[in-house]
Amino acid sequence: MPLNTRNRSREPEVMDDFSLEGEELRDTLDEIAAINRWLGGNAVTLNGVKQLLREVDPQQTVTILDIGCGNGDMCRAVADWGRKTGQSLQIIGVDANAFTIDHAQQCSLDYSEISYEVLDVFSSDFQALNYDVVLATLTLHHFSDTEIRYLLNLFNAQARIGVVVNDLHRSTWAYRLFELVCWAFRLHPMTRQDGLISILRGFKKSELEAFSKQVCFASVRITWKWAFRYQWILKNVCL
Repeated sequence: MPLNTRNRSREPEVMDDFSLEGEELRDTLDEIAAINRWLGGNAVTLNGVKQLLREVDPQQTVTILDIGCGNGDMCRAVADWGRKTGQSLQIIGVDANAFTIDHAQQCSLDYSEISYEVLDVFSSDFQALNYDVVLATLTLHHFSDTEIRYLLNLFNAQARIGVVVNDLHRSTWAYRLFELVCWAFRLHPMTRQDGLISILRGFKKSELEAFSKQVCFASVRITWKWAFRYQWILKNVCL
């Protein structure tokens, strides 16, 4: 059957239910993190962080906010990079699901530079956070276009240095590739279901360009990366 990728899907994912908890969710979070790491997703986000912090003094503590942090895998990857390079970092992982945050905390016991908070990104408590860089790895596609515009304007006002978005390229090829990955690795049913929906909720480059024109960041760069994802770097200041 032909696959229609003309417009973003509005179909919800299982993990959009913030009350979800239990072993099935934990296993799915870990599986998604492993797939993202295996397909080079962590490297895409980390490369964006390096670009934003290229001119920052390593002794200056940079606060990085990771929204939709899942099991904290990206937070730990950034922390490992900071330890390796000597860059002083404070990392805050945010997710609206309390069970997810508890799992992330358990996975990050050896990382004193990482803290986690249960927060809805549309809450007043989230608006009150102070940070330099925002990371959104496979997170932005969970939101509607209107919500994305709201968040970008919030990040434009709050993130001193900028934003790194790493999200999916909506395409038939990406969809079929993930079907193959699901079959080859016998992925969990929730991983398969949400993963395929995620691709259909992903983006075309023209859509990211349209979002970029609606927010006044100092500079914007959109780059296609393997495997079928976009690295979208929005810089707030020229350091």
